[in-house]
Amino acid sequence: MKTTDPCPCGRLTGTGAPSAKSVARTYADCCGRYLDAFDSIPAPDAESLMRSRYTAFVCERADYLQATWHASTRPQALDFDAGAKWLGLEVRSHRAEGDRAQVEFVARYRLGGRAVRLHERSRFVRENGRWFYVDGDSL
Repeated sequence: MKTTDPCPCGRLTGTGAPSAKSVARTYADCCGRYLDAFDSIPAPDAESLMRSRYTAFVCERADYLQATWHASTRPQALDFDAGAKWLGLEVRSHRAEGDRAQVEFVARYRLGGRAVRLHERSRFVRENGRWFYVDGDSL
Protein backbone atom coordinates (compact mmCIF):
# COMPACT_ATOMS: atom_id res chain seq x y z
CA MET A 1 0.00 0.00 0.00
CA LYS A 2 1.32 3.46 -0.88
CA THR A 3 1.57 6.02 1.91
CA THR A 4 -0.62 8.41 -0.12
CA ASP A 5 -3.44 5.88 -0.69
CA PRO A 6 -6.67 6.37 1.29
CA CYS A 7 -6.52 4.40 4.52
CA PRO A 8 -8.63 1.22 4.33
CA CYS A 9 -10.23 1.97 7.73
CA GLY A 10 -12.13 4.90 6.17
CA ARG A 11 -11.38 7.45 8.90
CA LEU A 12 -12.05 10.96 7.59
CA THR A 13 -10.03 14.12 7.92
CA GLY A 14 -11.11 16.77 10.40
CA THR A 15 -13.01 16.32 13.62
CA GLY A 16 -16.69 16.05 14.39
CA ALA A 17 -19.41 15.03 11.98
CA PRO A 18 -18.49 14.29 8.34
CA SER A 19 -18.95 17.23 6.01
CA ALA A 20 -18.79 17.80 2.28
CA LYS A 21 -15.12 18.75 2.76
CA SER A 22 -14.22 15.54 4.62
CA VAL A 23 -12.00 13.08 2.77
CA ALA A 24 -10.46 9.79 3.79
CA ARG A 25 -7.15 10.14 5.57
CA THR A 26 -4.11 8.75 3.82
CA TYR A 27 -2.59 5.48 4.94
CA ALA A 28 0.50 7.34 6.24
CA ASP A 29 -1.57 9.85 8.25
CA CYS A 30 -3.91 7.22 9.67
CA CYS A 31 -3.24 3.54 10.37
CA GLY A 32 0.05 3.32 8.49
CA ARG A 33 1.94 5.11 11.24
CA TYR A 34 0.90 2.38 13.72
CA LEU A 35 1.43 -0.58 11.38
CA ASP A 36 4.79 0.61 10.12
CA ALA A 37 6.18 1.62 13.54
CA PHE A 38 4.19 -0.42 16.06
CA ASP A 39 7.22 -0.84 18.32
CA SER A 40 7.55 2.92 18.76
CA ILE A 41 4.12 4.41 17.94
CA PRO A 42 1.24 2.63 19.69
CA ALA A 43 -2.37 3.38 18.83
CA PRO A 44 -3.56 6.10 21.26
CA ASP A 45 -6.97 4.55 21.99
CA ALA A 46 -8.98 1.38 21.43
CA GLU A 47 -10.84 2.74 18.41
CA SER A 48 -7.58 3.63 16.66
CA LEU A 49 -6.22 0.18 17.48
CA MET A 50 -9.37 -1.49 16.11
CA ARG A 51 -9.16 0.58 12.92
CA SER A 52 -5.48 -0.25 12.50
CA ARG A 53 -6.21 -3.95 13.02
CA TYR A 54 -8.85 -3.78 10.27
CA THR A 55 -6.21 -2.19 8.03
CA ALA A 56 -3.77 -4.95 9.01
CA PHE A 57 -6.31 -7.55 7.83
CA VAL A 58 -6.68 -5.69 4.53
CA CYS A 59 -2.87 -5.58 4.13
CA GLU A 60 -2.40 -9.12 5.52
CA ARG A 61 -0.02 -7.90 8.24
CA ALA A 62 0.02 -10.88 10.64
CA ASP A 63 2.99 -9.35 12.50
CA TYR A 64 0.92 -6.33 13.56
CA LEU A 65 -2.16 -8.39 14.40
CA GLN A 66 -0.10 -10.71 16.62
CA ALA A 67 1.71 -7.80 18.31
CA THR A 68 -1.57 -6.06 19.16
CA TRP A 69 -3.43 -9.18 20.35
CA HIS A 70 -3.41 -9.67 24.12
CA ALA A 71 -1.13 -12.55 25.15
CA SER A 72 -3.98 -14.25 27.05
CA THR A 73 -6.03 -14.80 23.88
CA ARG A 74 -3.48 -14.52 21.05
CA PRO A 75 -3.53 -17.43 18.58
CA GLN A 76 -0.28 -19.18 17.67
CA ALA A 77 -0.66 -18.27 13.99
CA LEU A 78 -2.99 -16.42 11.67
CA ASP A 79 -4.26 -17.48 8.28
CA PHE A 80 -5.81 -15.06 5.81
CA ASP A 81 -8.66 -16.08 3.53
CA ALA A 82 -7.18 -16.24 0.04
CA GLY A 83 -9.11 -13.98 -2.28
CA ALA A 84 -10.89 -11.98 0.43
CA LYS A 85 -11.64 -8.45 -0.75
CA TRP A 86 -12.27 -6.07 2.13
CA LEU A 87 -15.02 -3.58 1.31
CA GLY A 88 -15.26 -1.24 4.29
CA LEU A 89 -15.45 -0.58 7.98
CA GLU A 90 -18.10 1.19 10.03
CA VAL A 91 -17.37 1.99 13.66
CA ARG A 92 -20.70 2.10 15.46
CA SER A 93 -19.55 2.95 18.98
CA HIS A 94 -16.48 3.32 21.17
CA ARG A 95 -16.64 3.30 24.95
CA ALA A 96 -13.61 3.52 27.25
CA GLU A 97 -13.50 3.20 31.01
CA GLY A 98 -9.99 3.58 32.35
CA ASP A 99 -7.79 0.80 30.99
CA ARG A 100 -10.66 -1.12 29.38
CA ALA A 101 -12.65 -0.30 26.26
CA GLN A 102 -15.21 -1.70 23.85
CA VAL A 103 -15.61 -0.93 20.17
CA GLU A 104 -18.62 -2.02 18.13
CA PHE A 105 -18.00 -2.24 14.41
CA VAL A 106 -19.19 -3.75 11.14
CA ALA A 107 -16.56 -4.91 8.66
CA ARG A 108 -17.62 -6.02 5.20
CA TYR A 109 -15.74 -8.20 2.76
CA ARG A 110 -16.34 -10.43 -0.24
CA LEU A 111 -15.09 -13.99 -0.37
CA GLY A 112 -15.67 -16.32 -3.30
CA GLY A 113 -18.32 -14.00 -4.72
CA ARG A 114 -20.24 -14.01 -1.42
CA ALA A 115 -20.70 -10.89 0.70
CA VAL A 116 -19.76 -11.30 4.36
CA ARG A 117 -20.64 -8.93 7.18
CA LEU A 118 -18.70 -9.16 10.45
CA HIS A 119 -20.53 -7.31 13.25
CA GLU A 120 -18.64 -7.47 16.53
CA ARG A 121 -18.32 -5.81 19.92
CA SER A 122 -14.61 -6.08 20.68
CA ARG A 123 -12.95 -5.78 24.07
CA PHE A 124 -9.62 -4.06 24.58
CA VAL A 125 -7.28 -3.56 27.51
CA ARG A 126 -4.46 -1.07 28.04
CA GLU A 127 -1.27 -2.35 29.64
CA ASN A 128 1.93 -0.35 30.05
CA GLY A 129 0.51 2.43 27.87
CA ARG A 130 -0.43 0.13 24.96
CA TRP A 131 -3.88 -1.04 23.87
CA PHE A 132 -4.44 -4.72 23.05
CA TYR A 133 -7.34 -6.56 21.46
CA VAL A 134 -8.63 -9.19 23.89
CA ASP A 135 -11.71 -10.76 22.29
CA GLY A 136 -15.14 -9.98 20.92
CA ASP A 137 -18.74 -11.02 20.67
CA SER A 138 -20.41 -11.44 17.29
CA LEU A 139 -23.61 -9.45 17.04
